[in-house]
Amino acid sequence: MLFADLAAGDHVFLDANTLVYHFGPHPVFGPECNQLIQRIENKELQGFTSTHALSAVAHHLMTLEASALYGWPTKVVRRLKQQPAAIQKLSKFRAAIEKVPQLGIQVLVIVPDLVASAANLSQQTGLLSNDPLIVTLMHHHGLTKLAGADADFDRVTNITRFGPC
Repeated sequence: MLFADLAAGDHVFLDANTLVYHFGPHPVFGPECNQLIQRIENKELQGFTSTHALSAVAHHLMTLEASALYGWPTKVVRRLKQQPAAIQKLSKFRAAIEKVPQLGIQVLVIVPDLVASAANLSQQTGLLSNDPLIVTLMHHHGLTKLAGADADFDRVTNITRFGPC
C-alpha cells in the first residue's frame, strides 16, 4: 500500500525514515513524504511518531548535515565522535526536530513497560529492537497504520504499512 492509499481521517504512525526523507530531502522518496506531511499539516490525516523515532531522525539528519557541510562521504559518525566541535556547528537537524510538532505530528512517549513487550515481540518476529518498539507503541495507542519504507514491518500482523512508492 502507498501513502496515497491513506484515507482522509486516518491515523498514521510515521517511522523515522519517513521524516528523514521529508527533511533530508531524499531524491526519490522525498516528494511522496512531503505530500504525506502536507496532508497531516492540512489535518486530512492525523500523524504520530515517537520519542525514540524522533531521536533516530535527529541522528540521521545530523549525519546527513555533517556529510554535506564537511564533505565527508563515509565514516561520518566516527568523524563526529572524534571531532565534537564539528557537531556544535550543525543546526539543520535540530530545526527539523523542533518543527515536527509544528507540523501537527503528535510525539508519543515510550513508557518502560512497553520496552519489555517490544523485546518479546522482537523475538517473535525477528525484528531488531527499534521496530518492535514502534509496533508495541502503536498497539498501545490503538494505531494500525504505519507510514514507512521499511518492508520489515510487513512481517507484523495487525498493522498495515504504507510506503512512499
